[in-house]
Amino acid sequence: MTEPPCRFGFRFDPAFRLPLALLGVRPETAGVELGPDELTVRFGPWRLRTARGNVTGVEPGGPYRWWRAIGPHLSLADGGVTFGTSVTAGVCIRFATPVPGLAPGGWLRHPAVTVTVADPDGLLRALDTPVAG
Repeated sequence: MTEPPCRFGFRFDPAFRLPLALLGVRPETAGVELGPDELTVRFGPWRLRTARGNVTGVEPGGPYRWWRAIGPHLSLADGGVTFGTSVTAGVCIRFATPVPGLAPGGWLRHPAVTVTVADPDGLLRALDTPVAG
């Protein structure tokens, strides 16, 4: 029997709930799912999916400036994507092979994703745990 994926919800700062909801990003449409084989980030209409084995590193982040962290953002410095709902804390997840997530069609690929989940320490622990195989 396959174990269900671990789900990590996003932390929503009250000041940003309404603007994010207008983008389709709400607690029920945003989350990180970590299964034995796959990592999936859902952020309203945006999706990022990759094999768990493609994850090469994780690190804590934050606090953030709101204009750099809230909503979907592309980093001009490294091409990473941020899916942010809070300025408090987040997790940066790095990939061996860049993955699509921000633009439709998969032509824009990201070497990392930053997510502002409610339990960043739990996500860090879960990603740092080897997959039983």
